[in-house]
Amino acid sequence: MPNINRIIKTHINDHLFHKKVILLVGARQIGKTTLLREIIADHSQKTLWLNADEGDVRAHLQQAETSTQLINIFGQATLIVIDEAQQIEDIGLKLKLIADTYPQLQIIATGSSAFELLQKSNEPLTGRKKEISLYPISFTELVNHSSLIEEKRMLENRLLYGSYPEVLNNPGAEKQVLKDIVNSYLYKDVLRFDSIKKSAIIEKLVLALALQIGNEVSYNELAKTIGNINAATVEKYIDVLEKAFVVFKLDALSRNARNEIKKGKKIYFYDTGVRNSIINNFNALELRNDKGALWENYLITERIKRNSYTNHHCNSYFWRTFDQAEVDYIEEYNGHLHTYEFKWKTNRKKVPNSLTENYSIASSEFIDTTNYDSFLQD
Repeated sequence: MPNINRIIKTHINDHLFHKKVILLVGARQIGKTTLLREIIADHSQKTLWLNADEGDVRAHLQQAETSTQLINIFGQATLIVIDEAQQIEDIGLKLKLIADTYPQLQIIATGSSAFELLQKSNEPLTGRKKEISLYPISFTELVNHSSLIEEKRMLENRLLYGSYPEVLNNPGAEKQVLKDIVNSYLYKDVLRFDSIKKSAIIEKLVLALALQIGNEVSYNELAKTIGNINAATVEKYIDVLEKAFVVFKLDALSRNARNEIKKGKKIYFYDTGVRNSIINNFNALELRNDKGALWENYLITERIKRNSYTNHHCNSYFWRTFDQAEVDYIEEYNGHLHTYEFKWKTNRKKVPNSLTENYSIASSEFIDTTNYDSFLQD
């Protein structure tokens, strides 16, 4: 498959040379390098590409302590990419020094582990950065590349194999590509985090989470399932997995009703193919008992991409009561709640009375295979 035009390419171009460091973050292998090479190829400025995964590049940048030393590394370049910048000690301070001393330069720093890059750069770069997230290829990007009809034909394939660029570029070999991604890249940044020492525990935790998508998770129950770990450590590890773009949390909405689940949470994966590779299940949808959960994961993930790329800022929740009344997904924006129920096949039902009695609901939609495209694009 030829290179797919990424939605945020225009967004990045619009922010070039506005005296801010651009931070491009996202998981490994989702196309950050390809995207940035396309961007710098379109510009006439002298460019420099520095890959901090390379030891000598990392050493030079770490040893540079003054603006003069940094400009000596950059030479005459005015558009500089620092790839995998989270590898560099004190990267935030160095980026601040560059931004303050050489505002005419444009630095784009990429990171595949937000917990490192952003923790090290957030405070020093206050007011000096534009943070942009990149995800696996989105539904809209695939529609733009082919057509809505063609992409809807590929729905089962997307649910089974996800949308990492390398997966899309290797039809017929998706399982092996996903296995390589999981084994070689998925935990690479997680295990670099200084408080995580045992890869076996991380693998058990991710497997347990993969088997529970669509269900509420309990840190205490996860700790018991994994063994040799406590609930606090489970919570910390999940936080790291989230910052490494492996999973994300959806919290329960709880403000009024007495019987609401108040501290519930669900965990989803940023890519359904990665999730299926973890549990080693690529069976056809008709043979699966997790089809509904997989569909829910896919829709929420694609909605996150849509919201991010369109600057649709909202709070996201699920909702449930102790007597099992529930709503799959809720967005809150402009002071209003908008509810969504996900069904693989059309099977509509009323929004629970216990929700409407306690909250002012601005809109309610039922999303299934006949109308999901509007949920992911409008």
